[in-house]
Amino acid sequence: MEFGRVPEPELAQIDFRLPEEPTFNQPVLKGKKDAGVKLYLGCAKWGRPEWVGKIYPPKTPEKKYLDHYVEHYNSIELNATHYKIYGEAGIAKWAEKAAGRDFKFCPKMYQGVTHRGSLTGKDFITNEFFRGILAFKQQLGPIFIQVSESFSPKRKEELFDFLRRLPRDLCFFVEVRHPDWFAQTAIRQELFETLRGLQMGAVITDTSGRRDCAHMHLTIPKVFIRYVGNSLHPTDYTRVDAWIQRMGYWIEQGVEELYFFMHMHDETYSPELTVYMVDKLNAAYGLDLIKPRFYGGQQTLF
Repeated sequence: MEFGRVPEPELAQIDFRLPEEPTFNQPVLKGKKDAGVKLYLGCAKWGRPEWVGKIYPPKTPEKKYLDHYVEHYNSIELNATHYKIYGEAGIAKWAEKAAGRDFKFCPKMYQGVTHRGSLTGKDFITNEFFRGILAFKQQLGPIFIQVSESFSPKRKEELFDFLRRLPRDLCFFVEVRHPDWFAQTAIRQELFETLRGLQMGAVITDTSGRRDCAHMHLTIPKVFIRYVGNSLHPTDYTRVDAWIQRMGYWIEQGVEELYFFMHMHDETYSPELTVYMVDKLNAAYGLDLIKPRFYGGQQTLF
């Protein structure tokens, strides 16, 4: 992911502190821990050849990547569905790879709907997108809707009308990127209140150059975090530490599900930072999350 990337020398100058907990979140959370809380952690793609010999066995062919990915993570932010409409048969084959596991696929809505022209008049292609992803069945996680960085609040009614027409029996999270969504309190509040009214989530994106997108607002008792690291720069670890603390607070306050997706500008190093995070989460909260295991005696950096 290139969104929010800054030159490495500038990273030490950025204030990476997470915002204070908004009072907006209080009506969404129960105020006490949910005994059935679920935490899902994954990456954006499984098709990373640089992971062969690292967390995938040496000489693993591309068609087998997903078979091994599900052994290391319990979810995937599925960007593949953003670039192509997949049919039911293809989706069902992916779902079969995770059969018997508590694993969630979180498909990103097709770009032909969200990034090409208006959001109106897209019923046919939207329905085709849904027709495919419903083949995930019980392994379908939240659906991730992203509008482009040029999509400003001037088009808010277009966005809100589109969201109102979506199926109410599916879980959606929405990511906006244009700075004007966050710059003015009234616009920001209207966005989050609309999502809360529709029972849809607001994606929280933590990336170096766009701190406004790490907004901390929960519109439903579920959280979808897109974290973008910087190839194991020292700030990656302190940022992850802050997220572990915040996630722990939300768990104690009654959040039901947490989805955390590890991104890097260079995805080579996502497994290493995942191990760091899972070890700390398991130790802090008595969890038993799975984590990447390295081949050939290769160890993480910690």
